[in-house]
Amino acid sequence: MDTQEQFTIPRLGEAKVSSPIKMSLVDGDKIANYVKDDEAILYDIDIRKQDLQEAAWKPRQMEKAGPREKIYFSPSHVHAGIVTCGGLCPGINDVIRSIVRTLWYRYGVKRITGIPNGFKGLLPEYGFSPIELDPDIVDDIHKVGGTILGTSRGGGERTGELTDTIERMNLNILFVIGGDGTQKGALKIASEVLRRGLRISVIGIPKTIDNDLAFLQKSFGFETAVGRATEAVAGAHTEAHSTINGVGLVKLMGRDSGFIAAHTALAVNEANFVLIPEVPFDLDGSNGLLVHLEKRLAERGHALIIVAEGAGQEHLPPTHMTDRSGNKVYNDIGPFLKDRINAYFTEKNIEVNLKYIDPSYIIRSSRADATDAYYCSRLGSHAVHAAMAGRTGMLVSLVNTYYVHLPIETVISRRHTVDPEGSLWRDVVEATRQPVLMKNR
Repeated sequence: MDTQEQFTIPRLGEAKVSSPIKMSLVDGDKIANYVKDDEAILYDIDIRKQDLQEAAWKPRQMEKAGPREKIYFSPSHVHAGIVTCGGLCPGINDVIRSIVRTLWYRYGVKRITGIPNGFKGLLPEYGFSPIELDPDIVDDIHKVGGTILGTSRGGGERTGELTDTIERMNLNILFVIGGDGTQKGALKIASEVLRRGLRISVIGIPKTIDNDLAFLQKSFGFETAVGRATEAVAGAHTEAHSTINGVGLVKLMGRDSGFIAAHTALAVNEANFVLIPEVPFDLDGSNGLLVHLEKRLAERGHALIIVAEGAGQEHLPPTHMTDRSGNKVYNDIGPFLKDRINAYFTEKNIEVNLKYIDPSYIIRSSRADATDAYYCSRLGSHAVHAAMAGRTGMLVSLVNTYYVHLPIETVISRRHTVDPEGSLWRDVVEATRQPVLMKNR
């Protein structure tokens, strides 16, 4: 990812329509300003001093998000659609509400349609009816979790059929709320739309509770997930602390990235072992987890383990399956660890009281906390501004504390993972005092 072209945002055409949003182009007049197309945010803020001295070095720039003075679409002609795909995540309804209210009140767009049950809502064979949206319908939806539009996995690979339905519905804008697999589908739709010569904007709002999309500062729902996870971990600690050789084992979300587990461990500051997909570990042997757990119980009489769902898959047989979103299906590490721990101490005739907690679906279905609700509100409005200005094939997100436009193709090019040599994992190891690496050399 070395060239500026990888941050260039596709456009449907020249923006010639005056925006109905009345703002200013003058600094210092106490009126909010339009964002100019030449305003950008630097991606590379962590650099080496020698880079600044090299004439060939050019920092990568991201297009700044926000309302433009000139827009591409005439608001009275716009028909916008919203679809939510994949698993649940705190904040989806908040994003839907923000999109609808920004379209309606800021731009005067009165035709807004919700696509039910993910991409399957665009496939005629399922027979799902579109949902008409307006501010009254979405007024209170942010007070509950889930999505009022419903969701599903799969269907995003049927690009031609999806585009056919979008064309039949006379949609000018499609807002796609979803994670990695969903955005891959959105990118294919955007490409097919352009191939057909259609003028339809496809804008993604990244939804991944695991915080595993590349280039983003954070995805919505992540902070709520960490907050709810800390409650479960605190409960597991209380259980462990209150029994003879008590062991609290909590499995948290994180298929390929251990951000929720790492952040939760630092927030609670009671965990003794954190297991994430990015850091391999052994169970047996002199430097394996079980021996270290035994030492911890001997010293303190209780222990707390946090494990991300994708951790330790090397200890489990592969399933050779994928889910409807194309993700590899993993075996369940939580019950596996529970059984191995109990078996280990039974063989040694050591009493342990292990409590296993999996709060995943309770967390996913939660309503957004205040921080995420704020974030979702701004993501939704920035997505609308981008769409009305004629951007397409892009995501709106937060990077280096600024809201920016990012090409979907760039974001889905790789996964965002915890760096085992970085400061976050260093702080987790320091907080837990677990071995730097539980591997037998």
